[in-house]
Amino acid sequence: MYAPLFSKLDHLLVETRNFWQFMPFAETPAAWEADHPALYQWLMALTDDEVAYYLSDSTALSEALRTWIPQADALTALTDVPALAHIERETPRGLDTGIPGRKWSQLQAFNGVLPALSLPWLEWCAGKGFLGRVLHATHQTPVVSLEWQQALCESGDEAAKKLGLDMTFVQGDAFSPDSEQYIQPQQHAVALHACGDLHVSLLQRVAAKQGQAVSISPCCYHLIRDKAYQPLSQGAKQSALQLSKHDLRLPLQETVTAGNRVRNLRFIEVSFRLGFDSLQRAVRAQDTYMPVPNVQKALLNDGFEAFCLWAAEQKGLTLPAGIDFAHWQQQGEMRFYWVERLELLRQLFRRPLEMWLVYDRACFMEEAGYQVTVGTFCDKPITPRNLLIHAEIVSPWTPTP
Repeated sequence: MYAPLFSKLDHLLVETRNFWQFMPFAETPAAWEADHPALYQWLMALTDDEVAYYLSDSTALSEALRTWIPQADALTALTDVPALAHIERETPRGLDTGIPGRKWSQLQAFNGVLPALSLPWLEWCAGKGFLGRVLHATHQTPVVSLEWQQALCESGDEAAKKLGLDMTFVQGDAFSPDSEQYIQPQQHAVALHACGDLHVSLLQRVAAKQGQAVSISPCCYHLIRDKAYQPLSQGAKQSALQLSKHDLRLPLQETVTAGNRVRNLRFIEVSFRLGFDSLQRAVRAQDTYMPVPNVQKALLNDGFEAFCLWAAEQKGLTLPAGIDFAHWQQQGEMRFYWVERLELLRQLFRRPLEMWLVYDRACFMEEAGYQVTVGTFCDKPITPRNLLIHAEIVSPWTPTP
C-alpha cells in the first residue's frame, strides 16, 4: 500500500538532493551564485519579513520555489496524510497528576486514535508510564511498561499503585536481547515519541515475533547508533539516498517564533561561528568547513576576537598576528544572512524527508505481513511530531470505541 508512495517520494528526493542534502554552514554564496544564479538572486533579495512569511507557509514556499525546483508541488502533495479518526475517551479524575498540560494533550490525542483491540499493552521506553496510565484507565487491559532508568520505573510504579492501575514496570534496555521477552504475540505495543533507533528496535522486534499490533509516533530520527541511516524496507535499501545524521535532523527543524532576545543570541553565536570559519579557511588556505564544539554562552559576551581565540585553541589552530577581526566578524554576519536563506530553501524538503522515513517504516511492516495505517493523531500546535504508524495482523484497521 505504501510502497508506491515511498517510491514517488524517493524519486523526487533523489532528483532534488542538491537543494537539501548539504550543510548550510559549509556552503559559500559564490558556489551557489555560480551553480544557481537566478535562485541565488531570489534568495538574496528576500527581506527578513519575507523569509519569516515563507517559513510560516509551506504552500507559499512551494509556489515560490517551483520556478527553480519544478518538483516542489509534487513533493508538497506527497506530504498530505489523513488525520486519523479520533474517539473521545474519558479518563478518571486525577489521572493527569504530575503530567504537563501539553504532554497530557498529546497522550489523549494518541490514545484517541488507537483501536480497541482488548489486548494487553507493552509501553516501550515508558518513562514514568504516563501513556500506560491512560491506556489502562480507558481500555481496562494490563500494561507492561519498559523503561531504562530505574528511578523513573519506581516513580511510575508508585503513581500507578496510588491510582489503582494494573501496570507492571520493568527496568530494561530497549536495545538488549533481554527486552525481547516482553514482546508477546497477543499484545499491542506502543511508543509515543521514542527516539530514533529506539522505536525502530520496537518495530523490528514486533515484526520478528509477529506481535498482534504496534503503534508508534516516531521522533528524533537522527538518534541512531550507526554513523548513517540504515534503511528498513526493501525499497529504501535500493534507494540511491544515503542519509547522514545531519540529514536526519532536517525533519525536526520546525520553524518557531522566538523572542527578540533568543533571535539576537542566535545571531551572535551563528555569525561568530561563520566568521571564524571564514577566517580559518584563509589561515589554512583550505576552503573546507571546520566544525567547532559547543561554547559556553557567557564567552559570547567577550566578543568575536575572544571567540576566535577560544575556537582556534579548541581546534589546535595557530592564528597569525595582525588579524583584522572586525573584517572577519563582518564576513560572518554576511554569511549568517546567507545561511538563513539556505535554511529556508531546505524547509521545502523537511516534511517530505520525514514522510520518506515514515514510509520506510510502514513498508517494512507491510513486508512483514502487517496491515499498516499512517496518519496524523493531532494538530501540529500540540506536537509537530504528529505522525502515527499503526501496524496490525488483521483486516484493514477500523478504530472502534
